[in-house]
Amino acid sequence: MAVVGKNQRVDETQQVPPQPLPIAVLDIDGVLADVRHRLHHLERRPRSWSGFFAAAPGDPLLPEGAAVAGRLAQDHEVVYLTGRPERCRSDTLRWLRAHGLPDGELLMRREADRRPARQTKLAHLRALSRRGTIAILVDDDPDVIEAVTAAGVAALLADWVPRSPVLAQAQDADGLA
Repeated sequence: MAVVGKNQRVDETQQVPPQPLPIAVLDIDGVLADVRHRLHHLERRPRSWSGFFAAAPGDPLLPEGAAVAGRLAQDHEVVYLTGRPERCRSDTLRWLRAHGLPDGELLMRREADRRPARQTKLAHLRALSRRGTIAILVDDDPDVIEAVTAAGVAALLADWVPRSPVLAQAQDADGLA
């Protein structure tokens, strides 16, 4: 023990616990994964959400999103927050690993949840904020960006792929993705 001051001793072997990293939250579809090859499932009536999600393992990686994820992983805890339903978990985890994306927790939509993404993602962020500081959310949905910034969370709009009006309308009408 080292003597610090009168009647004060410090155990030199004790270490200050590390502070938790701030949390960076990344959407997957339209941010990391290029979904354009599967939009045809949503253009027909009735929409085939099952076909849309079944084709997800074939999504190409978006290099802009991968670069953002890699940069954020350097000094943030990475959490993936997607509108994909829970039944897509194993395919999504495999896809993230196959593309060398940073390790991180995966939060998904419950099967029966049909709320718009702006509502489900904001609810996930509120729960996540009890665990640590959310530094940023990266998403391609302007409605999600508007909702989270209104709630005080910094956000980055992923605009490296033009947002599909078909996907936007389908998400809003069906409350999926």
